[in-house]
Amino acid sequence: MSASSYEHDQTALLIVDPYNDFMSEGGKLFNAIKETADASHMFDNLRLIIPRVRSVGIRVFIVPHHRSCPGDFDHWQHINMFQKAGLPTKAFEAGSWGGEFHPEFGPQEGDVVVKEHWAQSGFANTDLDLQLKQHGIRKIILVGLIANSCIESTGRFGMELGYHVTLVKDATAAFSHEGMVAAETNGPMYAHAILTTEELLSRLPPAP
Repeated sequence: MSASSYEHDQTALLIVDPYNDFMSEGGKLFNAIKETADASHMFDNLRLIIPRVRSVGIRVFIVPHHRSCPGDFDHWQHINMFQKAGLPTKAFEAGSWGGEFHPEFGPQEGDVVVKEHWAQSGFANTDLDLQLKQHGIRKIILVGLIANSCIESTGRFGMELGYHVTLVKDATAAFSHEGMVAAETNGPMYAHAILTTEELLSRLPPAP
């Protein structure tokens, strides 16, 4: 793959779920992902990827999970396991510090903030596909959380819609080592490229 493979006007970086509850110490889910995040050096690698992507003119899309609100799943017929498990903790609670975007990894001026997804896929029941198409995007690079749920589901859905999908395997984390293994096992089934941060940076276009 040549350095020009990620053309700045056709490529987007998707940062999935960059909430304080995940990414800030003291967040409700921070300790749950800390072991795998430390092992992959996710935070350090995001600090390399995000500024570099912005500097070369690749647009950033924020792909956020639904912020919990009272009565969210009342009378739902098929609440999924993760949604049910999150009811007591109220992760990403609307109006709370944990439900705010991390100041370093969240949106900046010029980014596109997509409608919140209810379950795992950033495409399902959101405007992500519309926003990508309206911005002329053909290739998506996925970073953030969680490797074997929202990252995988968004990547699979993106592949089905015809996007070129890139996973950055050391810019993500999971709730367990087994979750990371599952993501690594499943990735080749839908991703067109699976790269390390170093490999990705070497393939980005030069800064204008």
